[in-house]
Amino acid sequence: MIPEKDFSNHKNFPGTRGNPFDFILHWLKDYERTSLIVFILTLIVLTAIGTIFSLIHQSFTRSLILFGIILIDWNLVAWLPHTSRSFGPAKPAVLQLAIARCFFALIPFPLWLFVLVQLMGTAAVIYGFWIEPFQLKITRMTLKTPKLQKGTSLEILHLSDLHFERHTIRETRLLQKVKDLKPDLILFSGDILNLSYLHDKEAWQGARTIFRQLSAPLGVYLVTGSPAVDLEEIIPDLLADLPVHLLKDEAVTIPVGNDQLTLVGTYCSHHPFTDGPKLEEVTQTIEDKDSFRIFLYHTPDLAPVAARLGYDLQLSGHTHGGQVRLPFYGALFTGSLYGKQFESGLYQMDNMKLYITRGIGMEGAGAPRVRFLCPPEIILWKISSNEE
Repeated sequence: MIPEKDFSNHKNFPGTRGNPFDFILHWLKDYERTSLIVFILTLIVLTAIGTIFSLIHQSFTRSLILFGIILIDWNLVAWLPHTSRSFGPAKPAVLQLAIARCFFALIPFPLWLFVLVQLMGTAAVIYGFWIEPFQLKITRMTLKTPKLQKGTSLEILHLSDLHFERHTIRETRLLQKVKDLKPDLILFSGDILNLSYLHDKEAWQGARTIFRQLSAPLGVYLVTGSPAVDLEEIIPDLLADLPVHLLKDEAVTIPVGNDQLTLVGTYCSHHPFTDGPKLEEVTQTIEDKDSFRIFLYHTPDLAPVAARLGYDLQLSGHTHGGQVRLPFYGALFTGSLYGKQFESGLYQMDNMKLYITRGIGMEGAGAPRVRFLCPPEIILWKISSNEE
């Protein structure tokens, strides 16, 4: 159990404008406007730094190899939009890759090992940018509860973090999987558009097309995500006339055969000290106190509160599982106020289960459109009575 924390004196909050991560992402996005000459000179300087500890007779050779491999990275990233796979700026991603390569280049490997390590990096770039972001996985979870009558069961599909830019093979696979799974209920936990495309009408229409094709007998419900992504001024137009139900600080009762469950969805400000009391207020309005309760909320950071209030299941996203994970360490960054305590997957919070999905899309702005050891996922929950 992860204990509830007081963040009222916290200064920076994930998912909001102006925090350090947001500043870096938008600075990197603006970096795309750097002139070609300045950018190439930057890469040359980084190459020189990366080979500074090389033996004099090998320094020039290593510099040429390193610079050539960085140029390969540039081509690999720059071609992504032309193949309709992802649509982020190239220069910020190449700059970050160059810095990472130079870090490894500083290690005094023998020349053959230096080349091998850099080629392994190229393989990782190909996999992380071109392959894994489109390997949409289905995670199947089961939950048995005494709060449902004998013989009652339903399947709930949890989606999150679409971060739509343009239609890619990932969205095609998403729609096909949803169609094949035929869930009883679909729940979406926020972040519809990519940060780079918040005011892009083509992205709006593409996202609307996705939601228009989502259907389930018990309905499609969603909550908004980070306030820096799901902008309050655009959400009404973005969702207008779509067959979805937007939950904003409210509870709804959903019939399941001769039984029912309670679904609660609240607005995410990323301020637990304001969102927590709102959840408490909504919880007090629940008529059937003994019903099975699902809490739909963008970030996992209210899980300790939801567990205290007696919820049975919380479905959240936001962290993307880190998007880039390392073996034995996990996510490099989660975007949670609880840090690495909330990364992705299943957590037991007293009597409540929390599932943090890795999401579908990728962040946007100056963040690389990359996933590594963290493929996108959708989660199919089978919830049933614990009585045979």
